[in-house]
Amino acid sequence: MLSVQNLSVSVNNQEIIQNLSCFIKQGSITVCMGPNGSGKSSLAYALAGHPSYLITGGQISFSDTMIHAITPDKRARLGIFLSQQYPPALPGVTIESLLKESFRALYPQFDNAVFQARLKNALQVLQLEELVLQRAVHDGFSGGQKKRCELLQLLVLQPQLAILDEIDSGLDVDSLQLIGTALQQFKKDNPASSLLIITHYQKLLEYLVPDQVLVVQHGKLVKTGGPDLIEVINKGGYEQFS
Repeated sequence: MLSVQNLSVSVNNQEIIQNLSCFIKQGSITVCMGPNGSGKSSLAYALAGHPSYLITGGQISFSDTMIHAITPDKRARLGIFLSQQYPPALPGVTIESLLKESFRALYPQFDNAVFQARLKNALQVLQLEELVLQRAVHDGFSGGQKKRCELLQLLVLQPQLAILDEIDSGLDVDSLQLIGTALQQFKKDNPASSLLIITHYQKLLEYLVPDQVLVVQHGKLVKTGGPDLIEVINKGGYEQFS
């Protein structure tokens, strides 16, 4: 589904990602781990097409389409979804209007009944009341509320590739369980969709078993492995891969 080849990325003339290559298969779950400041979020932004993250080398292919030179909206229409670690507030834009317009842009062939069915199911999975739909996106939200709002979008829009940047950070045990259950539901409803989960914590992975684990350090991919690699990291940290 996704092929990243020799990718180099700069921000403010500083190289953040260096010749990174990785592959994500259709329907798979990939976990990306590494120390703070290693380039994990920069990779997520580069894949989604953030204009501040300049691709200086390499290429990105998604579903046989070269995407490294196209705009974020076109990548989204192809089926790429990014949940940011710190999503910005959108005062004046309600959650319902954001969901409706996004759904119409991605699925012009579907009628409103399909949208309403997905929305109802997503609210139920995330244990959210319908009143939340009239709130401005992320405006005045707690950290946990922002995470649930991001997952509400995920469950309604059902992208082909969901990039989740620390969707589990700062959550209590109950919120983490809710997030894990929501991601399980997403994979159940969309077995052909792929997840790229950036995380520091093993707790979320009690709900999802990754197909591959990527370790990024100093802007480079230093180790790739299966789920057993997580235990290796827990025991020896990241310096063992330097």
